[in-house]
Order: sequence, then C-alpha cells, then structure tokens
Amino acid sequence: MDQTVENQAMAPKAAPTMSESEKNAIIGGVLLSMLLAALDQTIVAPALPTIARALGHAEYLPWIVTGYLLTATAMAPLYGKISDVYGRRPVIYAAILVFLLGSLVSALAPNMLVLVIGRAIQGAGGGGLFALAQTVIGDLVPPRERARYAAWISGTWAVASVAGPLLGGVFAEHLHWSLIFWINLPIGFLAMAIINNPLRKLPIAAKNHRIDGLGAVLLVIATSLLLLALNWGGSAYPWFSREILGLVACSVVFWAFFALRVLKAAEPLISLEVLSNPIVLAGTISMFLLQAANIGASVYLPVYLQSVVGLSVSESGTAMLGLLLGTVAGATFSGRTIPRFVHYKRIAMIGVSLAIVCIGVLSAIAEHASLLEVEILTTLIGLGSGTTFPVATVSVQNAVDRAHLGVATGVLTFLRTLGGALGVALLGAVALGYGLPLSAEGSQTHIQLASALPFVMIFVAAGIMLVLALVVLFLMPEKELRGRDEHAAPVLAE
Repeated sequence: MDQTVENQAMAPKAAPTMSESEKNAIIGGVLLSMLLAALDQTIVAPALPTIARALGHAEYLPWIVTGYLLTATAMAPLYGKISDVYGRRPVIYAAILVFLLGSLVSALAPNMLVLVIGRAIQGAGGGGLFALAQTVIGDLVPPRERARYAAWISGTWAVASVAGPLLGGVFAEHLHWSLIFWINLPIGFLAMAIINNPLRKLPIAAKNHRIDGLGAVLLVIATSLLLLALNWGGSAYPWFSREILGLVACSVVFWAFFALRVLKAAEPLISLEVLSNPIVLAGTISMFLLQAANIGASVYLPVYLQSVVGLSVSESGTAMLGLLLGTVAGATFSGRTIPRFVHYKRIAMIGVSLAIVCIGVLSAIAEHASLLEVEILTTLIGLGSGTTFPVATVSVQNAVDRAHLGVATGVLTFLRTLGGALGVALLGAVALGYGLPLSAEGSQTHIQLASALPFVMIFVAAGIMLVLALVVLFLMPEKELRGRDEHAAPVLAE
C-alpha cells in the first residue's frame, strides 16, 4: 500500500489539456523563431561589401559568417539537453533573447570586431532555435502525424533562402546595412508573444537532472576547432599546412576527451542510451551525409551555371530555385505520405535513389548540358533528397522517449549542420584539386574554364555521399510510428 502511494506521488502530473489552436500557435511561433535563425545565415552575404566599406578591416569579413556558424553548430546539442531538464519554454525564451542580444550588438557595432562578437552571440541563440523548433513540434504531435510538419520546416528554410539575400541586398543598397539586424527584434518579440501562454502547458519530461558542464565545454571546443579547420582549409591556409593540421589534431584530442566524458560522467551531456540507439545512430548519420552532398553541391552549382552554362550572377541565383523548390516539394510529399506506409523509410530510399541517378546524369552531361536539362535534373535531385528530412527526423524522435527527445533532436540538428560544413570543405578540396580557382566564399565571381572536369568531379563526389546515405538508410531499423493514444517509446529501439 505504501509503495503504491509512493509510486503515485513520483508519477509525473498530467499535462494541461491543449487545444488545437494553442498547438498551432506554438508551432507558428517556434517556426517564426526558426525563421529568424535561418534568415541570418543568408541575409548577411549580399551586405558584406557595404559592411566592409562602412567598418573597414575587410580581411575579417569571413568571420561575420564563420562566427555565427561556429556557435550555432556547437550549441545545438547543449540546448536539447537543457530543454529536456528545465522544460522547453524557458530554454526557447533564452535562445530567442540571446539571439536578439546578438542582433542588437551587431546593429550597433562601431567596428568589425564588435560585429563579429555580435554575430557569435547571435549564433549561440540561433543554434538553440534550430534544435528547439523541431523538439517542440515533437512534443506536440505524435510521430505518426509529425512528418507533415517537416514540410513547414522545409518551407521555413525555403523562405529564408529566397528572402534572405533579397532583403540583405535591398537593405544594404537602398537603406542601411544595420537593418539586417534590427529587423530581428520585432520578429523575435512577436514570436515570444505568440508562444508565451500556450507553451506553459508543455510538461517537463525530465526532472532532478544535472547539466554536464565539463562535457558541454569539451563539445563546444572540439566542434569549434573542427569548423575552423573546415572554414580555413583551402582558403586562408593550404589544407596540409601546419595551421590546419594543428586545428584538426587539437579537435581530435578534444573529441577524445568528450567521448571519455560521455563514458565516465554520471549523467553525460548526450546519454549513452541515445547514442547506442541504432535508429538514432543511422538517422543522424544519413542526415549528415545527405547535407554534406546537398549543401556542398549547392555552393558550387552557381559557379557551374556561370562558368559552363554561361549565366550571369543574378541568373544563376534564379536558376537555383529548381533545387530549392524541389527539396521543399520532396519534403512535403514525404511528410504527407509517411503516415500511410508501414515501411515508411522506403520513401526516403526511393527519393535518394532518384537523386543519385539524376546527379549521375548531370555529371555525365555537365560539359554540354543545356539550362533546361540542368534545371530538370537539379529539381529532381532536390525532390529526391527532400524526402529524407521528414523520414530521418520522425524516425529519430520516434525511437526515444520524451525525456530524451531534446537530446536526440539536438544531435540530429548538430550533425545536419556539421554535415553541410564538411560537405562544402570536401567538395571545395575536390574543386581545387581539379583546377577550379575558387573557394566557397568566391562563388559569386564569374570565371571561364577550359573544361567542366572540376564540376564533373564535384557532382561525382556528391553522388558518392548520397550513395553512402542510401546504404545507411537501408541499414536503419524501422520502428512502427506511435499515434496519439500510444505510450512513449522506450529509449532503446525494439
């Protein structure tokens, strides 16, 4: 009798009932906050020349982008763990406020150093917004219905990809460059107002837990060193220079310390239950490889369109819409189709297979392809690869219980972002190895090449990454998706 009373006292309280309108308000609010973080990855690039003229020290311009990328990537898993312990509402509020603080510092920056610091602060908040938006949707919607919201996330990225460069160019050319940061303040406060009351009803999944501070520091340092090596390699320093090799070696050391901490800590930053889950492992690796191929290829596709197909800079930007819209369409189709299939991972496998075939054809005809052929193939590549995003996200979230949802989603977001950075670096090394005289930062410069061989090899390398992603998806276990009335999954997949 006493044991029964004790168990009842320890059981978590039932979450307050939440209406559909409140759920939609939360989802709209977190997607708006995610739009903030996504916009600030794309809105800055067109304004860089104007910022250099205004603040001077143009040699530090890459840090405006790199500073944001470093902190945003490194912080994503940490936010996931903190939100699992303290609840989504205070943590997402903290992420928005940190992001807005960074925006304010950037907008008021009197010199380049302060602007870089402001961008790093922005990234520290933006990394949380990426991970927490998907985590909150995971809290609100059961896995069987969750996939259709992946199209909303893809749509958010699409809006940021199109609107960011347009707004950045307009603000810098016709108004003032600082507006690219001032615009974040009203949008951020609007997002906080929308989610304020309904987000109070989300339960805290894990209580009486601690944050592994040492593990968090080791993860941030290891990630930052790796990203610095990937950003500087082939541009600021040769790939096999002492500087790059030293950064890689130091990163490996800190990754080893982090792995040791995960094994030894009483409550590690990323639990071994999550890391050892075969679905989580396969889902995150497949997303890593897919982003490495997609982001890496998309960076060099405009260069190909300018130097081989003969488009102008603005025309090549417009021609990228096929890849972008195809990705959104693929995610939308996959999200709506997943609930109808028992073996839902086959949707992603068919999609990635289509992308592999199309990028193979593109590499075969790259030297003499017409614009129409390139548009058709890149649209189909986006369509095929886009199907993977809902499958990977839903599979990973379905494989863990609510107490580990934030950590699992944070790891997925972390590897997705890291994969994009690694893909740009690897394909950049391929490009330089075959004579393409451009770094990723120089992709807006029109060049003429005697041969399309560098781009052929870039497309082949991206295709190999897609093949590896397909193999990992094939090996990923499949777990039946939970519905509204089913209990949360155990931590280990069945």
